Amino acid sequence: MGRKWNNIKEKKASKDANTSRVYAKFGLEIYVAAKKGEPNPESNQALRFVLERAKTYNVPKAIIDRAIEKAKGGGDETYEELRYEGFGPNGSMVIVDALTNNVNRTASAVRAAFTKNGGNLGVTGSVSYMFDATAVIGLSGKSADEVLEILMEADVDARDILEEEDTVIVYADIEQFQAIQEALKQTGVSEFSVAELTMLAQNEVALDGDALKQFEKIIDTLEDLEDVQQVYHNVELE
Repeated sequence: MGRKWNNIKEKKASKDANTSRVYAKFGLEIYVAAKKGEPNPESNQALRFVLERAKTYNVPKAIIDRAIEKAKGGGDETYEELRYEGFGPNGSMVIVDALTNNVNRTASAVRAAFTKNGGNLGVTGSVSYMFDATAVIGLSGKSADEVLEILMEADVDARDILEEEDTVIVYADIEQFQAIQEALKQTGVSEFSVAELTMLAQNEVALDGDALKQFEKIIDTLEDLEDVQQVYHNVELE
C-alpha cells in the first residue's frame, strides 16, 4: 500500500498549497455535518469525523466555530451530498464527492471537467466497485509494531500497518476510524498527521506523457470546482 500513501501525501500537499480554498470547503463540510444532528462532536459522529480531518489540515478554530455556530442558528441553506464516477485516459478511474445547493450546476460542471479534458462521466457504480472505503490514520513517535500491539490490546482491527519515512500509517475499515484514534490517544498520541476517510483503489494504473497530463487536467479542474469536496482516483503518483 506504499503507493496509496504517496497518493494521500500528494493530495495533502496539493491542498496545503491552496489553504483558502481548503478552509472554505472544510467550513461547508463542517456546517453540513453539524446540521445532520446535534452540533456537538461528542454526539454527532459525522461532525467528529470531519473535525478530526480538519485538524490535520490546520483549519483555523475561527472557521470551525463559525460553521458550527451557523448550524446552531438553523441556517436555511440545504445541501445535497452527491457522488459522481468517471473515467480518464488509459484505464484511469475517478470518484468525485460533492456538496451542493444546486444539483444541476454541479452535475454540469463535473461533466464538463471530464468531457473537456478527454474523459467521460460514468453511471453510478461504474467505478466505485473498484475502490474500498478506507480509514487512513498517520502518526509519528511510535513504531509499526508498537501501534499493532496497542490496537490488539484494544481489540481494534486494522487491514494493514506500515511504517514509512518516520510515519506509521494505519489502514482500516471506516467503522474503525474512531476506535483506532481513541486507542492511540490512550497511549499518549495527541496529533495525527493524517486522519482521512477515503476511497482507495484496489488496483492502480501508471500513466505517462500526454495521458498523464490529460489526467492531471481532469483532476485539477475537478478540485477547483467550488462544490467538489473530495476527488479519488486509481493513478499511481510518485
